[in-house]
Amino acid sequence: MSDDPATVVPLQHPTAPTIVLVSGTRADELREHFGRYEREYDLRTATSCAEAEEVAARVRAEGGTVALFVAESVLPDCHVLEAFGRWRTVVPTARRMIAAHWERFIPDGPGLRAGMAAGKYDAYLLMPRGTRDEEFHHAVTDLLSDWGSTVADPEVVSVTIVAPEQDGLTLAIRDYLDRMGMPSRVYHPDSEGGRHVRALARPDAAYPLVHALNGEVVEARSVRDVALSVYGAPGDVAVDEVVDLVVVGAGPAGLGAAVYAASEGLSTVVLEAEAIGGQAGTSSMIRNYLGFPRGISGMRLSQRARNQALRFGTQFFTGWSVEALLPGVDGEPHVVRTEAGEVRARAVVVSTGVAYRKLRVEPLEELVGRGVHYGAALTAAREMEGQDVYVVGGGNSAGQAAVHLSRFARSVTVLVRRPSLAETMSQYLVGEIDHNPRIAVRTCTAVVDGGGAGRLERLTLEDTRSGAREEVAAGGLFLLLGAEPHCEWLPAEVERDAQGFVLTGRDVPRERWTDGLPPADLATTLPGVFAAGDIRSGSMKRVAAASGEGASVVPLVHRWLTGR
Repeated sequence: MSDDPATVVPLQHPTAPTIVLVSGTRADELREHFGRYEREYDLRTATSCAEAEEVAARVRAEGGTVALFVAESVLPDCHVLEAFGRWRTVVPTARRMIAAHWERFIPDGPGLRAGMAAGKYDAYLLMPRGTRDEEFHHAVTDLLSDWGSTVADPEVVSVTIVAPEQDGLTLAIRDYLDRMGMPSRVYHPDSEGGRHVRALARPDAAYPLVHALNGEVVEARSVRDVALSVYGAPGDVAVDEVVDLVVVGAGPAGLGAAVYAASEGLSTVVLEAEAIGGQAGTSSMIRNYLGFPRGISGMRLSQRARNQALRFGTQFFTGWSVEALLPGVDGEPHVVRTEAGEVRARAVVVSTGVAYRKLRVEPLEELVGRGVHYGAALTAAREMEGQDVYVVGGGNSAGQAAVHLSRFARSVTVLVRRPSLAETMSQYLVGEIDHNPRIAVRTCTAVVDGGGAGRLERLTLEDTRSGAREEVAAGGLFLLLGAEPHCEWLPAEVERDAQGFVLTGRDVPRERWTDGLPPADLATTLPGVFAAGDIRSGSMKRVAAASGEGASVVPLVHRWLTGR
């Protein structure tokens, strides 16, 4: 891309990304173990930290990039954790792993794993002792896959976008496609790729143009237009039969409910207005999710869960907003009304999650998509190279966004109104931020103004204790401000708290209990309607908790269906 993030230039085919193998005595052995990658990666060896640093700088000078550093646990010229810090200065986006020789794996582990917890490197592995060590290579390909999905331009493109400039709509379309696991690429209209798409469109077609999977060229006016081009027009979606369960929202809670319900034989339909994964789908790396020791991106977790649910027979309809829930009476099924038509279901799980609150600073609202972004905006992170970036928010999503942005931006500053991050952010993220030289934290600070000529250039920050204000240069602002529920479509029979979150179980007011008993833990005040995940009042607002609630609601659905 050009230095100006507002300009889209034709993309050239990149050189093969480099894997740098570093060992004072076993560099050749490491190269032998990595021989299977030689066809698609540029393998280079080094015998010291300094030599690897020179190799990385040479790769950059040649126009290439380093995807992965692999080092032994002991290097001849410096401590391996110091080496990772030096290499990160040269190539911030590269993944970093230790491949310890079997003689050193156990004695070196305790002293090095603390560095992994602090985010200094990504994986601590035992060097293969023979051929076909697939557990080792599974970890390597995980890291390369993560690098490829968040850093590199895609080699295989599912959707082509043509636009003369990188405006807010183009960026939103790219972000949607990334979250759906559909690699995309943007071409200038005068490039070879751009001319090809233009030839398929109307002569006076307006930009951006989206060349979708079905071969159709869409003049996109919204992200929804792109969703329709991929998933079909409203009339194409119809569910004729009464299903056992309709799940509204395909975040972690909805996906958890879909997997468990469909696997137990319930006919299940999932309706999602935007991208699969919800807010969690925008997380660059979730490191505390059970069973993924090296972490997993929100997009990959969501897509795997979706594929798992599909395997059990779940039907997904994406891009359809739910307009109303009509309660069933006298044994009739509930009716979920969408823009695409109606779905009739014996039970409903509400898992619509939450949206980020608005900053409500008008000059900055006008720059959304032009340097100002709600959520992590993974696609926009690539455009932040060399910029000073600010992240507003104190939750895990804000911490994950800051760590990811630090791979691209010159500096990242996390702004929080509270006196510290420890009250709202997981300790592993607090530690990772503390040890990242590119990330700073400003507590008791709020954004009160800002602006720029066509895109973000400056912010005004206010100290919430003294009221003192300071203007700073800013190339990016990422707003992760907490939760607002979106369930206006629910009927009055579903009780909500003062903030609009759905009440379940013992949180339901006593006057709404039946025969002196509260609803079941995840049941609402409308029989046959349940709530799971962030939309539920009192929920933990964590990915694992939401997916757990999604699984836990299925036995309650079974009990309800059996009772009927």
